[in-house]
Amino acid sequence: MKTIYCISGLGADERAFSRLKVEGYDLICLPWLTPLPKESITEYATRMSKGITAENPILMGLSFGGMMSIEISKLIPVEKVILISSIKSNKELPRWMRLAGSLKLNRLFPMRSFRLTEPIQNRFIGITLPDEIEMVRSYRRNAPQVYMDWAINEVLNWRNNLQPSPIYHVHGDADRIFPVNNVSPTYIIKDGGHFMIMNKAEEVNAALQKILST
Repeated sequence: MKTIYCISGLGADERAFSRLKVEGYDLICLPWLTPLPKESITEYATRMSKGITAENPILMGLSFGGMMSIEISKLIPVEKVILISSIKSNKELPRWMRLAGSLKLNRLFPMRSFRLTEPIQNRFIGITLPDEIEMVRSYRRNAPQVYMDWAINEVLNWRNNLQPSPIYHVHGDADRIFPVNNVSPTYIIKDGGHFMIMNKAEEVNAALQKILST
């Protein structure tokens, strides 16, 4: 059985991939690490890549995990990179994110998860079911703040123009975090939001089977 190394979204864990059923493949989730002081995304990717033992692996990244998959693919040979609800370059970042990064708004107003803003955050992520809301709530509650501050800064200030080959991109047409009109996906999931890996898992699985049979 071949292995796919999965990297979850910002602050998430292996539960994000729990509804994926990819026949003939074993999914292994690489855990997020605590960033070191002033660590660059390249240095971080180097440390994270140490958890990969297979040669020429398949990488699959969700959201920020997709960006990290691309960073790892710059360091080691990979068979393919699969992005889910993610972006391939900083040009695909929404304008407001690029502006926030250039103005360093994340430094002036560090993100904190307040109960008051939770419904707004959930709407942007695209979750409505109680089990999904509770899962994301646990991510907010358990993710170390030093990691969250580092990761948000890296997202807003990502400067990448290199796309590994081959690269495949599965994206929802209702994604509010990374709007589909900013990206060029290989497969578009109808009515898929940013968390479609959970609530549109059947459609995502079908796209993955096509990608892996290529």
